[in-house]
Amino acid sequence: MLSDVRTQPFQSGPGPLSPGSRAGLGAALALLAIVSAVELADGRPAHYIALMVAAPFLAAALASWRVVLGVGLLATGIGAAFALAEQTMSLVTAVNVAGIALATAIAGAVAAVRQRQSERIAELSRLASVAQQAVLRTLGPQVGTLAVAARYISSTATAEIGGDLYEAMDTPYGVRMIIGDVRGKGLDAVRLASIVLGSYRHVAYERADLRAVVTDLDRAVARNVGDEDFVTAALVEERGGTLTIVNCGHPPPLLLRRGAVIPLEPPAPAPPLGFMPVVRPRVERLEPGDRLLLFTDGLGEARRDGEFFPTADRAWRLLGHGTVADGLASLETALVEWVHGRLDDDIALVLMEYTGPRSAAAAPVPSWEVGAAES
Repeated sequence: MLSDVRTQPFQSGPGPLSPGSRAGLGAALALLAIVSAVELADGRPAHYIALMVAAPFLAAALASWRVVLGVGLLATGIGAAFALAEQTMSLVTAVNVAGIALATAIAGAVAAVRQRQSERIAELSRLASVAQQAVLRTLGPQVGTLAVAARYISSTATAEIGGDLYEAMDTPYGVRMIIGDVRGKGLDAVRLASIVLGSYRHVAYERADLRAVVTDLDRAVARNVGDEDFVTAALVEERGGTLTIVNCGHPPPLLLRRGAVIPLEPPAPAPPLGFMPVVRPRVERLEPGDRLLLFTDGLGEARRDGEFFPTADRAWRLLGHGTVADGLASLETALVEWVHGRLDDDIALVLMEYTGPRSAAAAPVPSWEVGAAES
């Protein structure tokens, strides 16, 4: 994922040097070697030792403060050695050596501040990863009769999670999935996404009809948002090979069947959660090998030079091979290449494959029929 980019903390204690410290140390030592070679070639008096003041600052750009102090002490020692080699030390030479020592102290302080900031960013990244795992649990590889995989692609390398959400569960009413997108960004979007998922994980086990699940989720959203906030969502249920979909203002899922890509548009449009949607189910009979892609609108809005990513045109070639996890990996790679690594919005993706009936027993009645019978 794009959100897998991490800020590596610098080594702050005994042990192997971090890659940053090794790079900073190498660059500083190279500079000291060059200046020393030039000084030796030039002969007395010492003309170039003032250039060594750059060594600790060069190390401070990448290395830990301990490495910076070590480089500074080495530079000061080399400068002092050249100064003492003069028959009569000039005032300029003495000031240059003192300047290297002062630069070492300043560079060490800068490196310490930067190191603390780097460690804090790394800690926040770890906390964000924990939050993502708590809100968006890992799906698959098998949920009921379905092979399932999910991916969250963040538009910001330093962010782990936003307002996109998904879940898949094997309930008494079949395998049920949800994908949604909270309007807005930031912590408020994450909070609302966690509320929707928490409510869904409860009511998906309690309500026989998906329309009742939508009603409960709409109430949960309405209690926790402002007048202009909402959540688009698509809810899917697979039961006995029958696929039921209700859509609340969300991009329609794509059904991949024998090389064809079929958008599963709802029978009638419905507003997002938070606006009291009245949904009509769409029902499809699944065939073994069918795949269904659920996605948020960040995929439909991904573009380069004004041209949108051709999801429907490329879906079968990207998603119809290997496992469902392989398919999503191919889609993410193609998408990132299309936008040159720059996304305008987060994207949640869920890909499922129907592997066939659970057993030879008669298929249970889908929830939309149960709801109709109860009404």
